[in-house]
Amino acid sequence: MSVEIKVPALPESVADAQVLTWHKKAGDAVERDEVLVDIETDKVVLEVPAPVSGVLKTIMEDEGATVVADQVLGVIAEGASVASSVTEKPQAKEAETAESETKSNPQTSPAVRRLIAEKGLDASTIVGTGKSGRIIKEDVLNHEASQAQKTDKPQTESKRETKAKEESAPIKLAPPTAGSVPLADEERPSRRVPMTRLRARIAERLLYAQQSTAMLTTFNEVDMKPLMDMRKNYKKSFEEKHGVRLGFMSMFVKASAEALKRFPDVNASLDDNDVVYHGFCDIGVAVSSDRGLVVPILRNAELMSLAEIERQVGDYGAKARDGKLSIEDMTGGTFTISNGGVFGSLLSTPILNPPQSAILGMHTIQDRPVVIDGEITIRPMMYLALSYDHRIIDGKGAVTFLKTIKELVEDPAKIMLDI
Repeated sequence: MSVEIKVPALPESVADAQVLTWHKKAGDAVERDEVLVDIETDKVVLEVPAPVSGVLKTIMEDEGATVVADQVLGVIAEGASVASSVTEKPQAKEAETAESETKSNPQTSPAVRRLIAEKGLDASTIVGTGKSGRIIKEDVLNHEASQAQKTDKPQTESKRETKAKEESAPIKLAPPTAGSVPLADEERPSRRVPMTRLRARIAERLLYAQQSTAMLTTFNEVDMKPLMDMRKNYKKSFEEKHGVRLGFMSMFVKASAEALKRFPDVNASLDDNDVVYHGFCDIGVAVSSDRGLVVPILRNAELMSLAEIERQVGDYGAKARDGKLSIEDMTGGTFTISNGGVFGSLLSTPILNPPQSAILGMHTIQDRPVVIDGEITIRPMMYLALSYDHRIIDGKGAVTFLKTIKELVEDPAKIMLDI
């Protein structure tokens, strides 16, 4: 019995997806619920499991193909065994023969073939690192060097002396000729890789934010010493009780949630000609992954404890690294926090995440001289940046909002006491 492998249901905001990776090939045995193929949407990577056990009979959509919800990706022969279902096709034999021929007769340019002949090397023993296994000049030189190390020829020292003499002699530059210009595919290799759907979506949204909003950025700086002292004093007991480490992000989330309650314009969004004021604080925390920046959402952050925030941020970070974030994890959000400081950024202007009206940028902590009570002292300081949509938020509101976050972070007791 043949069972179809179909694209799972996609959210309304996602029109299609792209086949990213097949973990099995036609003829392989599969187990029920085993991940067969990954498909990439604009937001996340979805894993498609095997609906039944059997043999993967046919792959209908290859890697890179664009698919829609409920489209057939392949067919499984339920209950079949590998021996009874897999037969070697003539095309596979031809491909294998062609591959072996390619390995025994590597593609090379005339210049590289000439260099191989001059060095007296066997092209079949050289591993090509160029496009489609093409041998480039560096491959020949590296191969020659490795052979020289293995044989340990006596003339190595004399060659080094000759080379040293040549290097110490005055250098005479010959005028460039047409033949001396290195070919791009030989000595200056490059590769072309299609942009992932997530990266393309990020680029699209950033460009949209730049072109469709009246975005401005205001700056302030916060003295991190009170928060760092609190963390130093209580991090051990905090971790023992809650089973999670105490970081700075939870305090900034709590401070942002409190400031959002006081300044509803910053927690609002535009919907055509209407301003939508949200009575909750769904705060997105930007997380870096191998595939790009993703922003999972902390729902009702104003009701969460510091431990709950730290735990969920940690879970989102692990999911992002493993590619396990779901679309629901990143849907919605009324405000975003981005921490470029973890990468060493001293100051930046974060870009809005539409339809949100503001985003907070955190930066690296750096010891700087500041004046406190008329005296110069060294304090751990962090620059904060708030980018906002001037169509909704006035400059006074944005500046006061950021100043409120600064005051709350510099006096953490205010957050604890809700004052």
